[in-house]
Amino acid sequence: MPSFQSLSSQSLNNVTSPLLSIPLTRSNTKIASFTSVSSNFLQLQFPSTKKPSNRSPTKATLSETPSFSSLPPTPKPTQLPLRDIPGDYGFPIVGPIKDRLDYFYNQGRDTFFSSRVKKYKSTVFRANMPPGPFIASNPNVVVLLDGKSFPILFDVTKVEKKDLFTGTFMPSTELTGGYRILSYLDPSEPKHEKLKRLIFFHLRTRSNSVIPEFHSNYTTLFDSLEKELAGKGKVEFGDKHDQTAFNFLAQSLYGTNPKDTKLGNDGPTIITKWVLFNLSPILTLGLPKLLEDPILHTFRLPPSLVKNDYQRLYDFFYESSGFIFEEAKRLGIAKEEACHNILFATCFNTFGGMKIFFPNVLKWIGSAGVKLHAKLAEEIRSAVKSNAGKITMGVTEQMPLLKSVVYESLRIDPPVPLQYAKAKQDLVIESHENAFKVKKGEMLFGFQPFATKDAKIFERGEEFIGDRFVGEGEKLLKHVLWSNGPENESTSVNNKQCAGKDFVVFISRLFVIELFLRYDSFEVQVGKSPLGSSITITSLKKATS
Repeated sequence: MPSFQSLSSQSLNNVTSPLLSIPLTRSNTKIASFTSVSSNFLQLQFPSTKKPSNRSPTKATLSETPSFSSLPPTPKPTQLPLRDIPGDYGFPIVGPIKDRLDYFYNQGRDTFFSSRVKKYKSTVFRANMPPGPFIASNPNVVVLLDGKSFPILFDVTKVEKKDLFTGTFMPSTELTGGYRILSYLDPSEPKHEKLKRLIFFHLRTRSNSVIPEFHSNYTTLFDSLEKELAGKGKVEFGDKHDQTAFNFLAQSLYGTNPKDTKLGNDGPTIITKWVLFNLSPILTLGLPKLLEDPILHTFRLPPSLVKNDYQRLYDFFYESSGFIFEEAKRLGIAKEEACHNILFATCFNTFGGMKIFFPNVLKWIGSAGVKLHAKLAEEIRSAVKSNAGKITMGVTEQMPLLKSVVYESLRIDPPVPLQYAKAKQDLVIESHENAFKVKKGEMLFGFQPFATKDAKIFERGEEFIGDRFVGEGEKLLKHVLWSNGPENESTSVNNKQCAGKDFVVFISRLFVIELFLRYDSFEVQVGKSPLGSSITITSLKKATS
């Protein structure tokens, strides 16, 4: 999820997992686990048999081992006019600090980019990306803001992703037990394959628990939200949801209830603090510029200040992960390294993704209004009813509008908006209008929300259109890039696409299903937070059918 976000494909695709049906009840609705699937766990990219939709769009507007050639391939010839990359980096130290202040305070992130597109008349240009001095030694990047140039960031035959997960700086490994975590490894590094195989194993092994644990935890959440809403007239979604999300992940992926351990209910608070120490150089907390910029963006926060908290998290995962350590040993991964990696994948990638993305789902669906709500409720309830009242992975594939709404939320508001890569060789990069030469070693940066709203690809790209990806619209999924790769491609050990890509999509669908099995409609107020949106629920209209 920044997502809150990467077994050989042959071995995964040959796995058949006979999964149990575990009925739960919600009035007359049963909740069942996944049906048997012969594929990678949560490999949800099934071909659609639905014909193109004729409905009017619903809208809302808001202000194996990798192998590489020994010689680099020759850049393909281009018919586009060749143009020097516009923009400059300014004087050392001064230029990067000026760009940092513009990015965080003087202009703000979106205007920082849009003003330069207008100035240079180009979606490709040079700029400095935060944090710059004195955290990042080289903040110089080539910015990519359109849907045509952006995918070069995923081509690991042409670009390197080593130590670039958070951009032009890398957090201290003291924050991750002294290890470089999977997210920071390039696919060319041997440990990348082993660690990604381990994540795949983990997800596949615990697949039976996902649906029932999701239902149980989110039923408790909605009960709590309803009770507070009835008493106060409104209820904050964030803190209550954070606890629910962490409990769900702990119980579904590890079979452990945090309340029954020394960690108790402290998991979400510790994670939030730890993430701040990882990402503070590229976050703004809304503090005064003269206070925040020196503290967060000029010098690193000392890892020692969060060491004890991190140890509590580590102990929780270490005590809950025996079955994972057995597989790690088979793969040749030390137990300690495995533990730090699954902690990161669960807390930083997955919990962080849910913390950011689920409020965004409420924001966009809530803003779309009752017409979309009614269509979703009808589709979801009808599909579940026709499946004997059971929710399965297969039945979600029979809900084209639900699928589209989740994809549209990921398109318009991706949980990890910033992607980086370094050119392995001299390249020619194309925007829609021009071609640009990039030299080996130059840093490439893409701001995804601009690329996935590209007007030359998405009609009314700035608008949330609920059925955008229904029918023929599915062809546009190759331009949905939230997972560090196209949505119509699969994560593997050969790429840097999110290892939990299909898991995130699936639980996001479950979230919307739970919502509309329970409610006909809802209303929210939207605010800002350092990580995504702040949501206040003001109305929950219970299901009438």
